[in-house]
Amino acid sequence: MSTTSRWIDIPAGNESFGGYLALPKGGKGPAVIILQEIFGVNSHIRSVADQYAQDGYVALAPDVFWRVQPRVELTYDGADRDKGIELMQKLKIEDAVTDVGYAAAALRALPEVTGKVAAIGYCFGGRLAYLAAAQGSLDGAIAYYGGGIQNSLDEAAKIKVPMQFHYGELDAHIPLSAVGQVQERFAGRTDADFHIYANADHGFNCSDRASYNQHAAALAHGRTLTFLGERL
Repeated sequence: MSTTSRWIDIPAGNESFGGYLALPKGGKGPAVIILQEIFGVNSHIRSVADQYAQDGYVALAPDVFWRVQPRVELTYDGADRDKGIELMQKLKIEDAVTDVGYAAAALRALPEVTGKVAAIGYCFGGRLAYLAAAQGSLDGAIAYYGGGIQNSLDEAAKIKVPMQFHYGELDAHIPLSAVGQVQERFAGRTDADFHIYANADHGFNCSDRASYNQHAAALAHGRTLTFLGERL
């Protein structure tokens, strides 16, 4: 592997929590925070961080569930899925948003980070990226099938940074009516991009899931890189 990776400690007030850090081959670059689904910083999320490190970004995947259960790694089905839902329900969302801010601050303090800090979140992490953008701790945010954003539209006005949204047309968790509500709230804003992928379901970016869609994942990755390159 051309990237170097390690777990680091992220200061959080009087405490700290872990994060998986992947550095680009050149050693320095702008930064992305990779925000997990409900399945923890598992092998897939680590591979996403590695992918963005290979794209030249300093990538950090913080352990969002640390306050409930640190370093959890789950698969996508059965009992593991139930466990992920349970952990998400136990976690206070405002704590998780604060922790994204801590992750951004940790990145800005790293000598390897030479540019801005954006977040790329998946599912639950997509909602976190959106809420963290509203909190003001990011220079940009990207939400892949961010569940529940349509229930937090009051936050949209607080977002002063560019945002990109990716949705699967067949996603039963986020119906197109919900996507429409989010689009409506961002109407007229030149700093917000929306992409809806035909024949793609929830989780289409994850090659470990049955819903993986190579075409949608490749398109979305390219659009994400373009967004980061142009907006940051």
